[in-house]
Amino acid sequence: MLTRVRGEGRLNRMELNGYRTVMDWLDGFEPEVALVLGSGLGFFVEHSIEDARYLDYGEIAGFPRSTVAGHAGRFVAGIVEGVRVICMQGRFHYYEGYPLDVVTMPIRLFAHLGVRFLVLTNAAGGIHLDFSPGDLMLIEDHLNFLGSNPLRGPNEDELGARFPDMSLAYDMEGRNVAKAVAQECGIELKQGVYLATQGPSFETPAEIRAFARWGADAVGMSTVPECIVARHAGIRVLGISCITNLAAGLGNGLLSHDEVGETARGVEKPFGQLISGIIKGLSAL
Repeated sequence: MLTRVRGEGRLNRMELNGYRTVMDWLDGFEPEVALVLGSGLGFFVEHSIEDARYLDYGEIAGFPRSTVAGHAGRFVAGIVEGVRVICMQGRFHYYEGYPLDVVTMPIRLFAHLGVRFLVLTNAAGGIHLDFSPGDLMLIEDHLNFLGSNPLRGPNEDELGARFPDMSLAYDMEGRNVAKAVAQECGIELKQGVYLATQGPSFETPAEIRAFARWGADAVGMSTVPECIVARHAGIRVLGISCITNLAAGLGNGLLSHDEVGETARGVEKPFGQLISGIIKGLSAL
């Protein structure tokens, strides 16, 4: 059953539990920008969010849990560069066994909270030959190789259009803000197309060669369903990938999740500067 909330659409029971618990926890705090931190990037919370308050996903009745190393599994609310922010320190993935409507449930919650901008970050494998581990990539567009879409099924017209336009999935003004911040901070910000796979296995070298021919510059296992649901709800989206490794067949040795975390820790300073500056810039749009 769906329940109406604030006249902004309707929520199912699990979403309603999350909404009520988060609203109680926020206690009048109204976030402007939402941030999703990818694998190994949770350090941003400790170093960049002031007056932080925390809510573990496990404290929300019926809410899913993050099961992957490098994902703390909690909401964090606070101030970044004078801007009110709500953050997911750890996300949910399709490969964890959650259906896409559950993976993207926090994005629906952000929409009901009145969030205007969503910043999606992830750890990704570099496909473009000019990319190296430690690079940061501004997502220009994406390829959905998940085999499904989070909007599949009956559409709730109050939440968004049946056929949302994805021509500019990643906000152009937001991307301009990101490029300006990178230039000001002396950060080399790559740009490219992100491709999402189901995971959890890393891709084969043959798959990477195919993805490169399709126009993909980086590959990962998240972000795309969250972007689709955000755009469906009218939230403007920006995406940043941390290139944590070269994709299969492009580097030496075997791929591992440990490598992802090690590389992410190495970009702590530029990533923090970039995301903080972006959040400040987005608040003016």
